[in-house]
Amino acid sequence: MKSRLLGGIAALLLAITGTVLLVVYVQGADDRAAQGLEPVNVLVVKESIPAGTKAEDLNNKVQLEAIPQAAVPDGAIESLSDYKGKITSVGLEPGEQLLKARLVDPRDLLPGTVPVPDGLEEVTILLAPERILGGRVEAGDKVTVYTSFKSEEEMPAGANVPAEVKGWKQSTGLLFHDVLVTAVQKAAPQTEKNSGSTEKGIEMPNGSAFITVARSDADAAKLVYGAEFGTIWLAKQADTSTKSDPPVTTFGGLY
Repeated sequence: MKSRLLGGIAALLLAITGTVLLVVYVQGADDRAAQGLEPVNVLVVKESIPAGTKAEDLNNKVQLEAIPQAAVPDGAIESLSDYKGKITSVGLEPGEQLLKARLVDPRDLLPGTVPVPDGLEEVTILLAPERILGGRVEAGDKVTVYTSFKSEEEMPAGANVPAEVKGWKQSTGLLFHDVLVTAVQKAAPQTEKNSGSTEKGIEMPNGSAFITVARSDADAAKLVYGAEFGTIWLAKQADTSTKSDPPVTTFGGLY
């Protein structure tokens, strides 16, 4: 009788212990599941971003979203503040989470180059320093391209050119906005003494540079034509640059 009583008590204690352990496990599972659903803020791509885009240019192309922690991969980015100078190593599509692995130092790629966006090709033009901001154009920059032409004779009456150009021997026009510079090959700058200072020198551009850009085949043909028969100037764009469609400039319209 006594042994049966002790056995029953032991069985009851084991049942209670098992129930407690089961409750603790279930509560732990609920806690683990809740942790997985805890939302975290990550940057998500909201429009297509080509490879080679600077991190500084991504602010308007990504947005901060709260996503369950379980759905966030390692390396997801919450802020771009620590990625200045980096570029996208691949093209990004809407809905993607922005990852650290997608932003790289341009020097980690082929030195002095950035990836060519899908569907485009590269073309190289040779430009003097004054046509590339004194040599300050770098791979990864976005530039505006201008072309100037001089003709030996007046434009023919039937020439298919804007009305404001007819009758003038010189003209300058805006060719493209948002041209991605993919590579720059230039000589090292030379130092000349500043006549107003004996302590410091000033860096002067030394020679011309090969500027490689990514464009469609049709646009590349226009760049080649401009370089072959006219002159080309590049203007470096900033995030806040205004992009308009100015008319072709001639002497008659200059003033």
